[in-house]
Amino acid sequence: MQFDLIKQDPGSKARAGRIQTDHGTIETPIFMPVGTVGTVKAVHQRELKDDIQAQIILGNTYHLYLRPGLEVLEKAGGLHGFNGWDRPILTDSGGFQVYSLAGTGRKIDEAGVKFKSHIDGSTHYFTPEGVMDIQRTIGADFVMAFDECTPYPCDYGYARRSMELTHRWLKRCCERFDATEPKYGHSQTLFPIVQGSTYKDLRAQSAEFIASMGREGNAIGGLSVGEPVEDMYEMTDLVCSILPADKPRYLMGVGTPANILESIALGVDMFDCVMPTRNARHGILYTTQGIINIKNEKWREDFSPVDEALGGYASTFYTKAYLRHLFKSDELLGPQIASVHNLTFYLWLVKQARERILDGTFAAWKDGMVRQVMQRL
Repeated sequence: MQFDLIKQDPGSKARAGRIQTDHGTIETPIFMPVGTVGTVKAVHQRELKDDIQAQIILGNTYHLYLRPGLEVLEKAGGLHGFNGWDRPILTDSGGFQVYSLAGTGRKIDEAGVKFKSHIDGSTHYFTPEGVMDIQRTIGADFVMAFDECTPYPCDYGYARRSMELTHRWLKRCCERFDATEPKYGHSQTLFPIVQGSTYKDLRAQSAEFIASMGREGNAIGGLSVGEPVEDMYEMTDLVCSILPADKPRYLMGVGTPANILESIALGVDMFDCVMPTRNARHGILYTTQGIINIKNEKWREDFSPVDEALGGYASTFYTKAYLRHLFKSDELLGPQIASVHNLTFYLWLVKQARERILDGTFAAWKDGMVRQVMQRL
């Protein structure tokens, strides 16, 4: 992987860059659609490429390990061969899923994490070394280190112990990753993850440790887990001020259009979130003019396109009235159209941000765009 920092906005910390991988180029800032089990829900790969113009998608180690399983993935030639996506893929290590399994018999110790499958209740054990091996088999271009994601709220003592454990696990991840080779002929890159909850001294300590590991990119985890948005921005700003400027920064699991624009202004390059597709399945549409609940009565006889200014087939071919009808009729096509539309919007938004960074007007543009796209219509 190679990251080139092309320009920084003069009025903010926003950056435009370019990441070169063996599966293609990623222009940053970028939003990455979430394909947890090897598919972005309700969206064809062709739509991801042609309509949404996704440059990279996500998979998840925990879910793919359980189903379809490593034997199937290896026989297919990794996740790229299995799902047919020939552009870059990033895999979350499963740390967030381990966090979400609290209360189900999950047990964390120095060696790793014991957990039960959400599918059949079977018991499994993840170690830093094992997670590196799993991600080698999945074959993602970007591999995340195994970490513990702390809940919010979280007392200081637990946050510190968890961060220190994450750091020790990171050393083991790096050792295993560096001692093994990719399986499918393309290179893979390991990203460490900054933790520390919402405590400034812990976040600074973690960012400094992660920076000292000298990996090709870095991630910020443990945010967007229920903390006030002001705390999320404060922690992001602090961490970005410490992580090296010549490497991509990935803010995990964030978020709303406003979250993305504000975090770009703080120096973040990469984002992912289930929000655009999850909300789409409930009829919530993000548009260039604001947020629509397509189930509302006001759209019943609105025969204008979903979002003519956005472009893309799903957003310009179908009308609001027709899409509302599909949702009210419980037709599967409704959530499909809405999912493609919302992802098209998210990729449009980061592309607009990049163009504004390149022409030096991002800071002035950002505040007005946040107000515009977050207003309720």
